[in-house]
Amino acid sequence: MANWSDPRPTASAFGASVPGTRGTTYDAGLRKYMLSVYNYMASGVLLTGIVALLFASGGRESLAAAVFLTPGPLKYIIMFSPLAFVMVLSFGINRLSTGAAQLLFWAFAGIMGLSMSTIFLVYTGSSIATTFFATAVAFLSLSIYGYTTKRNLQAFGTFLIMGVVGLIVASLLNLWMQSSALQMGISAIGVLLFAGLTAYDTQRIKEMYAHVAGTDMMGKAVIMGALSLYLDFINMFQFLLSFLGNRE
Repeated sequence: MANWSDPRPTASAFGASVPGTRGTTYDAGLRKYMLSVYNYMASGVLLTGIVALLFASGGRESLAAAVFLTPGPLKYIIMFSPLAFVMVLSFGINRLSTGAAQLLFWAFAGIMGLSMSTIFLVYTGSSIATTFFATAVAFLSLSIYGYTTKRNLQAFGTFLIMGVVGLIVASLLNLWMQSSALQMGISAIGVLLFAGLTAYDTQRIKEMYAHVAGTDMMGKAVIMGALSLYLDFINMFQFLLSFLGNRE
């Protein structure tokens, strides 16, 4: 993981405020920083949704159907391209300029929209909308908790990240087994894991401000924070859709 995201033990305790004028300035800067993170995250989700909807417009006659329902390498390129963007951003953020990081984030959100367009071929539009709003409410509640809680969630976050690794292994295994029961279990665990990660990542992003405030890393930290929350939201939405979605 890139060095910028490593919390330093010299940081002030979570939730601690700096007295006097400096404390007021710090709080104002923190609010602006977090607002930027949420704005990027929400804009990324919006871009993904618009691209997915346009690409799948027309149902079985859409571009999405032409790509994903016919043999060929293009569907695999679209499916795995978002992972490549995440890897470049995560491991190359220190070498990227802020402008390049922003461009990669928007490109990632757009490519993710192409990849997620398949949900419009599988689920009804009403169930997708219902699940989206349910995810949005849950995400907002969990993120507020992560921002306001005085409890240190670092140990909890380590457990969640290990759980995500196990979830990936189980998902790859199920590609071979094709077990509907295992898939249901993966979806249930996935919802819980990314719900927890929403709170954890929000707290981590908030704490990161103490290390990047006033430096040239702040713009990059905003992008990486938005990327983390974006992934939490999208994954929680996809797993939740497995439960709430009505198939076409």
